[in-house]
Amino acid sequence: MSLKKYLTSRVFFGQVALALVIIAVLGYLFMHWLTFTTDHGHEIAVPDLRKLTEEQVEEKLDELDLDYELLDSVDFRGDYPKFSVVEQDPMPGTKVKVGRKVYIKINSSGFSSVRIPDLIDKTYREAVPTLKALGLEEGTITYVPNLGKDMVLEMRYKGRNLKVGDRVLKASKIDLVLGDGKESYQEEEEVVDSTAAPAQETPTNEQ
Repeated sequence: MSLKKYLTSRVFFGQVALALVIIAVLGYLFMHWLTFTTDHGHEIAVPDLRKLTEEQVEEKLDELDLDYELLDSVDFRGDYPKFSVVEQDPMPGTKVKVGRKVYIKINSSGFSSVRIPDLIDKTYREAVPTLKALGLEEGTITYVPNLGKDMVLEMRYKGRNLKVGDRVLKASKIDLVLGDGKESYQEEEEVVDSTAAPAQETPTNEQ
């Protein structure tokens, strides 16, 4: 049979059809295998782990076939229990596949301490950002008579005066005593004639 006749014969078209069927079946089986191995379409919403202890996190994620990894502890935050989750990645509600690892950060056991900086003679605008940069908070502001308007004269914590280098816990409120810029000085000058000699009595000669 010539090639031309073969290409137009029923045998050829039958073989082509059979090949297409085989390719379709193999493609279908391959897609199902790929879906099975990658778990495509089977996703889990990441739960909210914040404020849970590490033990509670492990128990909760095990139920969902998820895993976790502790990255680090963070500076103590008063609105979270000690040793509880403060941050997580992925965020709550994110869709992930089975076996996905959730990264967490744990709250520390308490506030760390910081040294009081030298704010004396600094302006109020300079002092407040410095306090905040150290994790401290602005407390009560008191004004006293002084020529230096808004200048820091004293630093106080719970009623006691602070010195540079004293340690307080982070998030502590530091009270500031500032000058009101209204004090006026009255200077009295006493003029003393340093060239004047004390008067001396002239002795009288007694005869």
